Amino acid sequence: MTSRNLRLRRLRRATSVLAGRKRGAQPKVVALGGGHGLSASLASLRRITGDLTAVVTVADDGGSSGRLREELGVLPPGDLRKALAALCGDDEWGQTWAQVIQHRFQSRGDLHEHAVGNLLIVALWEQLGDHVQALDLVGRLLGAHGRVLPMSAVPLELQALVRGHDPARPDDVDTVCGQATVALTPGEVQSVHVVPHDPPAVPEAVAAVLDADWVVLGPGSWFSSVIPHLLVPELLDALIETKARKVLSLNLAPQPGETDGFSPQRHLEVLGRHAPKLALDVVLADEAAVPDRESLADAAKRLGAAVELAPVASPDGVPIHDPELLAAAYDRIFRMHGRIGPWR
Repeated sequence: MTSRNLRLRRLRRATSVLAGRKRGAQPKVVALGGGHGLSASLASLRRITGDLTAVVTVADDGGSSGRLREELGVLPPGDLRKALAALCGDDEWGQTWAQVIQHRFQSRGDLHEHAVGNLLIVALWEQLGDHVQALDLVGRLLGAHGRVLPMSAVPLELQALVRGHDPARPDDVDTVCGQATVALTPGEVQSVHVVPHDPPAVPEAVAAVLDADWVVLGPGSWFSSVIPHLLVPELLDALIETKARKVLSLNLAPQPGETDGFSPQRHLEVLGRHAPKLALDVVLADEAAVPDRESLADAAKRLGAAVELAPVASPDGVPIHDPELLAAAYDRIFRMHGRIGPWR
């Protein structure tokens, strides 16, 4: 057995201890992001804390979410649904409900590809007239191990300046609109912003960030899921002002289209340009995904952060995070970096 495999086994055994901790003796953690990246982080964090809040982007305009957003004028529910599913427990109740809300209808009519959870969330929004109250109710129904909040109270449009979006004009910079389009652009994203330019943050999300012991940003689509949180002024102010420690979790590989050719350190440089006043404490990366450790350390230092390298990828070679290994990495970071919180 290789040394990496031995280390993976030790880390997996370490995570088995985490579930035995008392609920009141755990850190308050807020995780920011959207889509599959946030789901990966939440599936790991729920293993090590019972005080977990997800703050989710609301700029999605594709698929079922985009159709509901356009037809009903609601927040796009898809990333919120995915976060709720990720917070479901591993018992029969949790896994059954996770599958139900993720289920998509297959038909020749208007219901085709709509997710059950999207419809449930939107129905409760219409019934209760309150985004947070409705999401809390869905969370109780699912037995979710944490809370899910939208980052803004209004649906946002993501816009990006992209060089070479039109392959026939590789040197031109165009404004590309819509999260789905930005995520798949063949060009090089220069910067992103949201419309409206000064969107209101959800007060509960701001309060959670200010009250947290740790804030986790990433992994996820860099320009369409990670950076948008920094474009909501009240939320960015909270991230700057909070006494919480902040860890940025890097992706395992560049995302085709959106961050093609990006090195790990370039991800940090882009984030720093969008939020120059934001300081971080730790940058977490998979040890096998960092070809130039010195350059990454330099980029992290410019953000005030130290680099933690750990095996967090699935051992089968697929570029997805392993929930148990990522949980072990987060737990070690929470224990080893900065002040010792009340959960210790």
